[in-house]
Amino acid sequence: MTYLSKAEAALKQASILINGPRQETYGSPHDNFERFAQRISQIVKVPITKRQAAQIMVELKLSRLAHSHNEDSVIDAISYLSLMMELTDEQA
Repeated sequence: MTYLSKAEAALKQASILINGPRQETYGSPHDNFERFAQRISQIVKVPITKRQAAQIMVELKLSRLAHSHNEDSVIDAISYLSLMMELTDEQA
């Protein structure tokens, strides 16, 4: 018996998104976050790693959730957190 059916569903949905449509649309997470990190670095005038770029996206989703609950933002935050695991080969 599964006690955390909503949590399990959220994890599955996040996995489906990052391994399917998101990757097809935006390319590999490493390439996408490299581009994003470079763009953010240009704005803030400080080097940003791919992992930090993913963390910025997590913070955006958490900020939105602080305003109002939205399941899409929860799924997105889970997705970005899991992508951070893929990007941990860098110094943060």
